[in-house]
Amino acid sequence: MRRQHASAAIDVTEHDGRSVVRLSSPLTVAELAGIETVLDRLPLDRDVRIDLSDVAHMDTAGAWAIARLRSRLEAAGQALEIAGSDARQTALLDTVAAGLPQAPEASPRRRTLSDRLETVGRATAGFVLYFVELIGYFGLFLARLARAVRRPKEFPLTSLVHHCQDVGVAAVPIVALMAFLIGVVLAFQGSSQLRQFGAEIFVVDLIAIAILRELGILLTSIIVAGRTASAFTAAIGSMKMREEIDAMQTLGIDPAMTLFVPRILALVLMLPILGLIANVAGLIGGAIMSWIELGISPAMFRVRLFEGVSIDHAFVGLSKAPVFALIIGVIGCHAGMQVKSNAESLGRMTSAAVVSAIFAVIVADALFSIFFAQVGI
Repeated sequence: MRRQHASAAIDVTEHDGRSVVRLSSPLTVAELAGIETVLDRLPLDRDVRIDLSDVAHMDTAGAWAIARLRSRLEAAGQALEIAGSDARQTALLDTVAAGLPQAPEASPRRRTLSDRLETVGRATAGFVLYFVELIGYFGLFLARLARAVRRPKEFPLTSLVHHCQDVGVAAVPIVALMAFLIGVVLAFQGSSQLRQFGAEIFVVDLIAIAILRELGILLTSIIVAGRTASAFTAAIGSMKMREEIDAMQTLGIDPAMTLFVPRILALVLMLPILGLIANVAGLIGGAIMSWIELGISPAMFRVRLFEGVSIDHAFVGLSKAPVFALIIGVIGCHAGMQVKSNAESLGRMTSAAVVSAIFAVIVADALFSIFFAQVGI
């Protein structure tokens, strides 16, 4: 059976159980409508052979029509044979076929127990490797700090003062406001509960112990982790992207002494001060709300604070500050050194540094709480 299509100069016959299409006009965008009409009518229950012997010119539009026909036939389980094409036409057909959108991949197979165990094992190994790297950066900080003690001229004092201002003084407003509001919330919630038992005066103990022992330094560390760990990662990561750290090493400048030591040491010096400010602001907020809600005057609040709350609680809280500072500083510097040469890596590592620092601070605080409970402090 033969079908002649004059508009596109296409001759369609059937031979040996397959459709044979002989093209004799240019396969260009001008002829695309007629070509597609004919090719779309071809049955998909048999193989198709296309003869390009008489085609003098073919552009990407014609190649695209043939590639679409091949895709439909392969989806129906049939094959397309192309005959009579020259080298240029073959290359064009291959290029267009490679550019067609691929079918979506099959849904992933159901995960087995061994797959889940492998995932857990890889995650555990990755965590251990990350922890070892953090220990290495901490050791590097201690080594450079010891060298600075032996050789004071190498210590970047100007950089230390700058970072103390950046991580400490600049953070005072947000830390004080946060602690003040926490004190207000504790007093308000505590008063509503203790009033039921006629024990309103113990709201002072509740506020003081909660802020001095736990919340003051913990929430301060979380705020510092959010603003400082990200700043460390962004600053060091940007230098790594611009190859400034490589340039420093070429000039004989130690990046650890110049970048790590002043940043981490500034945190160690300033976080206890920020924690003390948070404690004072929290107590002031709690005292004001206690005065408003329970009628406990500031003088009575002060007397109860001094008589009923041990100074050990403040020492317990502030003793955590240097450890939290080391955790935040080391994580921030380590994340900055992991940045690659693209902005996407910088953003990813900055987010990872904040999340890791906050998580590590909370875990460390839990371990401190268990330790102090065991030793009876």
